[in-house]
Amino acid sequence: MKQAWWKESVVYQVYPRSFQDSNGDGIGDLAGVTSRLDYLKELGVDVIWLSPFYRSPGGDNGYDISDYRDIEPCFGTMEDFDRLLAEAHARGLRIVIDLVVNHSSEEHPWFIESRSSRDNPKRDYYIWRDGKAGGPPNNWGSNFSGSAWQYDEATGQYYLHTFGTFQPDLNWDNPVLREEIFDMMRWWCDKGIDGFRMDVISMISKAPEMPDGELRPGSDYGSFAPYVVNGPNVHRYLQEMHEKVLGRYDLLTVGECSGLTVDEACQYANEEGTELTMAFQFEHMDLDGGESFKWNTRKMDLVEMKALLTKWQKGLDGRAWNSLYWCNHDQPRIVSRLGDDSSFALREKSAKAIALTIHMMQGTPYVYEGEELGMTNAPFETLEDFRDVESINAYRELVGSGRFTPEEMLGFLRYKSRDNSRTPMQWDSSENAGFTTGKPWIMVNPNYKEINAAEQLARPDSVFHFYQELIRLRHEHKLIVYGSYELLLPEDRQIFAYTRSLGEQSLLCVVNLSGEAAECEIPAQFAGAQTLIKVGEPGINGTAAKLQPWDAFVLAIL
Repeated sequence: MKQAWWKESVVYQVYPRSFQDSNGDGIGDLAGVTSRLDYLKELGVDVIWLSPFYRSPGGDNGYDISDYRDIEPCFGTMEDFDRLLAEAHARGLRIVIDLVVNHSSEEHPWFIESRSSRDNPKRDYYIWRDGKAGGPPNNWGSNFSGSAWQYDEATGQYYLHTFGTFQPDLNWDNPVLREEIFDMMRWWCDKGIDGFRMDVISMISKAPEMPDGELRPGSDYGSFAPYVVNGPNVHRYLQEMHEKVLGRYDLLTVGECSGLTVDEACQYANEEGTELTMAFQFEHMDLDGGESFKWNTRKMDLVEMKALLTKWQKGLDGRAWNSLYWCNHDQPRIVSRLGDDSSFALREKSAKAIALTIHMMQGTPYVYEGEELGMTNAPFETLEDFRDVESINAYRELVGSGRFTPEEMLGFLRYKSRDNSRTPMQWDSSENAGFTTGKPWIMVNPNYKEINAAEQLARPDSVFHFYQELIRLRHEHKLIVYGSYELLLPEDRQIFAYTRSLGEQSLLCVVNLSGEAAECEIPAQFAGAQTLIKVGEPGINGTAAKLQPWDAFVLAIL
């Protein structure tokens, strides 16, 4: 297997709006990120992935970009970005930025021209179609509720928006548009950035026939997925991107790829390096109903989770590279979703156990801001507490149709809304958790006085220091980065156990992902092996182990 710096790195995702406010306007900014670089250096991460900070009307918190080469004023200036990049590099930290090119903002100059007339030179930068039978071109539904088509009165056609109406999809079949995007990417690379996280990149190529889709569960709209996700030319376009941009620089490139299969991942992130360096898959994130219908309070099934993560560990080994994650800006907090946030002790133990589960796997781990503190979902009380367009639209659609009561839907939002990950970073116990001296753009989780970075930095047994140790071990042992993986106890409903092997070295990872005591056998080869890291005080006796709720351990033969 080829070795590479990005395989041996740990990535930390910063959601700038919620990380650190430097000027008291209640919105996190680039100068705020710069002021916290020493914290990230102390944690031990190698790469910072910045969610969008570009010029944007903010309809989808920056994922609706109106100028790819400018900074939204609430985040600062280009000088602020240049200083952040320089200060990060001075500390040995790399910077990866979001690339959002499946769609733009409706306020982007390209779209303003495109919708001005049918014969405008930029008309074909976007996807326009005539209506059918007095309605949209087909029955596709948007990811943010409603139709995926918006009628434009001025030109008498519909434009495609797979997300918000304010996010028209770009037409990648147009070679002139592709060159515009590649030129913009080279501009950022020449500034010195270290890579791109590519937003919904598996959706950039659409099947030209665009037929009706199968009705989505609980919806009047059809699914566009078979005609948009992993579309007909997506690999050709990414290979062109690699030839004209990515292959000319030493970059980490990770694609957000919904609907990904193992074989598809081995095309996107192949070992030959003709497209991207790695891809995000979402199957384990959909175990509690996300793919079929997101809004519920279901819990993930451990047996299914083990099978899925094992499929990816085995399927990509030697063929492509895994991205390892529990959290990001689109997911609720994992300790509230999979762990136990009902008490201080259980929250800390379960946060550590959940982290250990994937940090010993093959792939590049991603840590989302506050995950290293065990931050939890927020106690949102009313719809007015939410800021996320997906959550607000879903509430209006599903409560308005009578499918759920307001109380039911608010319960689902408290459990699954993307806003759970977007409450401000909890730095200390001062007002607003040390995030801002102003009024925060979204509520601060009131548990910040108990859960904050200052308290955890001062306490050796904190979640922060556990993440720090996980990252240190990955840096020290190639076995953790590159070793092959084998699942143990596939049907056990409490314990996630697996081995990793590289040459003469091997390790055994055993995690009790439950609130009940558990027992398991230890493979004979690990009897008496050294304990690399542990959660709680698991009872290990030769070839037997007894684990209390959320106990975990790693044994190693090095």
